[in-house]
Amino acid sequence: MYSDPIDHLPDPVRQPGFYADVPVKRGIAWVIDLVIIMVLVVPVVILTAFIGMLFLPFLYLVVGFLYRWFTIAGGSATWGMRMMAIEFRDSFGRRLDSQQALLHTLGYTVSISIVPVQIVSIILMFTSERGQGVTDMVLGTTALNRRA
Repeated sequence: MYSDPIDHLPDPVRQPGFYADVPVKRGIAWVIDLVIIMVLVVPVVILTAFIGMLFLPFLYLVVGFLYRWFTIAGGSATWGMRMMAIEFRDSFGRRLDSQQALLHTLGYTVSISIVPVQIVSIILMFTSERGQGVTDMVLGTTALNRRA
């Protein structure tokens, strides 16, 4: 018949190197991205004559969303993920395109907005075979160590 698309990804049992330390690297990349987004928000606040301070959480959300979408679409990883040498791949082993990056960023935004979903996602990253969070499982994506 046809093969399961997930079969196109490296097997976590036979090729564990692709998944080694990825959940920890994702956590560190998340912190790096958090700092980068904060740095990106500062000029926006200054350009709005500090009126942006009144809308700081919303401004942070918008800048963060655009940052994640464009960096994932441009290289299948945020800058933090690139520093940690990990990247997203779809269920066929391909880099994420712009539409997949948008969906992944939207899923990420929803999951961090709902605390129980965020907690479940973190637990899944540490316990699932491929280290996938909720958004990854829905979209069939996974984070892998970058191929050398």
